[in-house]
Amino acid sequence: MGVFVWLPLILPLTALPIARLAEQHLHPRIATRLLAVVGALLALCSTLCLGLLMVVGTAQLPGNPLPDSWADPEVRAAVPYDEKAGVVAIGALAAVLAACGRTVLRHVRLRVRANRALAAAPSVVEDGVAVLPDPEPYAYALPGAPGRVVVSTAMCDCLDAGERRALIAHERAHLAARHHRYLLAVHLAARANPFLRPLRTAVSYSTERWADEEAARVVGDRRVVAIAVGKAALYTHRGPDASAGFAAFAAPAGPVPRRVEALLAPVEPVRLWPPSSAHVALAALVATVGTAASALSSLNAAVTLVGILHAATPL
Repeated sequence: MGVFVWLPLILPLTALPIARLAEQHLHPRIATRLLAVVGALLALCSTLCLGLLMVVGTAQLPGNPLPDSWADPEVRAAVPYDEKAGVVAIGALAAVLAACGRTVLRHVRLRVRANRALAAAPSVVEDGVAVLPDPEPYAYALPGAPGRVVVSTAMCDCLDAGERRALIAHERAHLAARHHRYLLAVHLAARANPFLRPLRTAVSYSTERWADEEAARVVGDRRVVAIAVGKAALYTHRGPDASAGFAAFAAPAGPVPRRVEALLAPVEPVRLWPPSSAHVALAALVATVGTAASALSSLNAAVTLVGILHAATPL
């Protein structure tokens, strides 16, 4: 088992260069999917290794329900083991599970509360868009079956017809692409391993950029979308009801000037291979190597530990 049980706990440090390279040089749709998958895999691997350390650590504690042979000195000699690390792993794994549980529970509660508030509030629903009479300007996407775009009358008054169309197209893109699922995945990954927090910030930004690009495609005018993004950011002040939807679950959307600058720049071609630049190739390489090494290390540690404990367990 050796060093392989520790690597998945450290390899998420590669999330920082992956996040920066993907956020700056990949198309937002590709960046979102890549970072979400990488984050989920790295989080699963690090959690698995915490579980392996916990099993070894628990086997040494008096009164544990595991077979006594697992605490045999020969087994302890065969499994590289630090008693203090094993005890710490028990607390760390419990903290990870508790943090992930709280995140999922908060996500579910927000959606339930937002849906109830939307059902109780007087609103005009047109083509999946709920317009609420509210002096606070806001707009957000509320996932569900069906999902809804929620816009306040104050936000509608801040924008002209073309900008309102761009804003609604942006929020619909969040719903159509299920961005809340990517955000939930990276939120849970960041809870499982703090080294993965850069991925959460990067995915929050890339989902907004993805929605911006989809809105530009629907509207057909990137400048109008850029103006709508700038105005919405300028006028938005999230109230308690507005923050109950998608906007509350998402991390900060990233620097608005960068989003506006990207919308005003020429459209870059979307392609997976060959890479459009050395930066794209480097982002893919770092993501692949880090994730593969973490997965192989976790598998090696798990197989080794299972083999040793199985051999030590009497039939």
